Amino acid sequence: NVSLVREALHERGLLKRNAPHLVRDLGFVIAAYKWWSAPFYGIGLKMYDLLAGKLNLQSSRYIGKAEALKRAPTLKKDGLGGGILYFDGQFDDSRLAITLLRTLEDHGGVAVNHAPVTGLLMDGGKVVGANWRDDETGHTHEARARVVVNATGVFVDDLRRMEDPAVKPMLSPSQGVHVVVDRHFLPGESALMVPRTDDGRVLFAVPWHDHVVIGTTDTPVPDVSWEPRALPEEVDFILKTAAQYLDPAPTRADVRSVYAGLRPLVKAAEGTDTKALSRDHVIRISAGGMLTLTGGKWTTYRRMGADAVTRAAELVGLPRRMSLTEGLSLHGATHDDLPEPWKVYGTDAERIKALPGASVRLHPELPYMEAEVRWAAQQEQARTVEDVLSRRTRALLLNARASADAAPRVAVIMAEELG
Repeated sequence: NVSLVREALHERGLLKRNAPHLVRDLGFVIAAYKWWSAPFYGIGLKMYDLLAGKLNLQSSRYIGKAEALKRAPTLKKDGLGGGILYFDGQFDDSRLAITLLRTLEDHGGVAVNHAPVTGLLMDGGKVVGANWRDDETGHTHEARARVVVNATGVFVDDLRRMEDPAVKPMLSPSQGVHVVVDRHFLPGESALMVPRTDDGRVLFAVPWHDHVVIGTTDTPVPDVSWEPRALPEEVDFILKTAAQYLDPAPTRADVRSVYAGLRPLVKAAEGTDTKALSRDHVIRISAGGMLTLTGGKWTTYRRMGADAVTRAAELVGLPRRMSLTEGLSLHGATHDDLPEPWKVYGTDAERIKALPGASVRLHPELPYMEAEVRWAAQQEQARTVEDVLSRRTRALLLNARASADAAPRVAVIMAEELG
């Protein structure tokens, strides 16, 4: 899908430019064990470079066996004939989400957390707002608006049914699972990309917060769950595929954490495999005028937002204006090369380092400091222990046991901050 890839590569370049504290270049090795692999994938990735245009990160190139092993020392050596090195961007998804929250607030927006929508406000068949509940107090409130945008990911159909209980679902949700293991299973500076697994997907092993994350799967799920669970066969598939390329290979005993996420894939014709469904984003306007935005992926979030705002403005007859977000620096943006764990906070780093606990680790096996918990409660709308361990930091996804051990201390710090 050339147009989708071109758009994603363009947006990737913009994100690196607008949030340099959150995004970095990462080399990916495609190992060549068959004679045709290197020329076949090499040509494909040269096309990838061309589609990225002037926003390309670095050019892909052929590498010999020695460099492949230098970049990924645990690759199986038997039959390895070299490979292709290409570059992509890496970012911390939770930190980008919170950075967007802070950017919204910098520009006068209002965000509320733990505030589920309980119903839509209707007037003459039109959606004119929403009722929502404050989960901490139980109090309900209403918000009125000229346009209501439903951008709730895999939950968009739940909101659409609030307007019309008989509406046909838009989504065919798919589950993706990842496992996290220790860094020694991929100790080099590059990630590993397996371009074709037994089920026809792509598998990645990526250095991440001094661990290695390996995934993903693509399993159709009949229902959307708040707590998606990895199926045993999904974990087995990931470990079995990794074992075809890595020596030593991780086993179940080596897994530090397993996590599952749901993709909002837009429905296609009957019988279509979820791997083939659209990863593009879709905007639909309901009979009552509610705008639903779904599909897409993290890389293209900015384009999704711009398209939704443009369409919302058209719905209520506002004058057409150019989106400003292509060149908008996100909150904290800086080119200063800050050390971990402060880099992702950008220009906020000095303020966090001035808080109590800036040099006290939450747990010996986690890369986070106590001061980050205080900052999450003060500035980032964290209200629960899980908010901090799963959605402001990535502790729970890196090491489940260590996070459980750290949870009581997180609770004490949050109680001090939130009263």
